[in-house]
Amino acid sequence: MSFLKTKGFKYVKNLIIGVGASVVLLGALFKLESWEGASEMLIIGLSVEAFIFLFLGLIGPEPDYYWNKLYPGLDDYHSQIAPLTAGGNQQQLGTPLHGDVIEAQLGGMLTELQSMSKNLSSLKALQEVDFSGTTEQIKTMNNFYSKLNEAMADLSDSLEDTKAYKAQISDLNQNLSGLNNVYGGLLNAMAPFRPQS
Repeated sequence: MSFLKTKGFKYVKNLIIGVGASVVLLGALFKLESWEGASEMLIIGLSVEAFIFLFLGLIGPEPDYYWNKLYPGLDDYHSQIAPLTAGGNQQQLGTPLHGDVIEAQLGGMLTELQSMSKNLSSLKALQEVDFSGTTEQIKTMNNFYSKLNEAMADLSDSLEDTKAYKAQISDLNQNLSGLNNVYGGLLNAMAPFRPQS
């Protein structure tokens, strides 16, 4: 029976089924089109189909699942599969699981699932946000920042101009003080030549 589980046998089985089905279809085609030899082709095709059904019935079905690798005997109704047991420090190996043990083991999983649910809710809320006007808002903000930068540059230029103006005013005050001194000296120098009233 181990030959029936090999890849080679599975390939041969699929080849027999595929070729047999094509012969059946050719027989039906010959009969439908009323071509010469249609009866013989139909007889051959149906005989091949009968052989394929006999063949599949004899080899038995192959399971499509792999649970029997994890739990041997699961497909046998009368098998003696031991119940799940706890392998932790709290209970001895081989003792059946109780509700509190299962609850303790699954409690962490439940917390993780609740956290995932909250995260998914947050993602859903983010998905529902309308970003259609965001581009215009970003353009407006960029325009605002560029105007603000220009104003700051102008303010900086104005500050430099103010400093230069202040320096010029200071120079002018010094010049006026100097002129006042010169004018005072001139007045004092001309005082003897002024007519007496």
